[in-house]
Amino acid sequence: MRRKLTSLLIGLGITGTSLFAMTGSAQGHGYTDSPVTSRQKLCANRTVANCGSIVWEPQSVEGLKGFPAAGPADGTICAGGNSRFSELDDPRGGAWPATRVSGGSAQNFTWRFTARHSTTDFRYYITKDGYNPSQRLTRAALESQPFLVVPYRGQPPESLSHSGTLPRKTGKHLILAVWTIADTGNAFYACSDVQF
Repeated sequence: MRRKLTSLLIGLGITGTSLFAMTGSAQGHGYTDSPVTSRQKLCANRTVANCGSIVWEPQSVEGLKGFPAAGPADGTICAGGNSRFSELDDPRGGAWPATRVSGGSAQNFTWRFTARHSTTDFRYYITKDGYNPSQRLTRAALESQPFLVVPYRGQPPESLSHSGTLPRKTGKHLILAVWTIADTGNAFYACSDVQF
């Protein structure tokens, strides 16, 4: 009996390992963590309910790189174009919790990495004045240029934190962070709601 049970457990372990390797699940890599909190983090720490599988994989919001000329389609940007995480694109009537920030002030953006990659850069975009937080994010809603670019020229990130000056804004806005990977066709996307 003991031998059969041991064989069964070994077989289950091999099957589980094979399944994990084939699905590529949990290969996530990073998301914005604090002090400006991303939607991924709000879901993972259960501040926001009804988030779907992002609760277990906040680091996995990966989509095609090349934003804004390429990358996820409008309306799917916060989920990186990944339908598994579509809850991140739902504006929830503009009710996502927002981090309080001050326009014109220095702001740190801290990332939580589960894997580091050769990196082209990190880019931080913000919505235009008149942004409607009850609508899905589109390119037209974002300022055309990032307010902060942190180049890495193919090197892995050495720092978990980037510092820049926030644009002068009022009201509720959304910051889109894009981490572009140098040696794959993908980037990681993180949306953070802020209140100026």
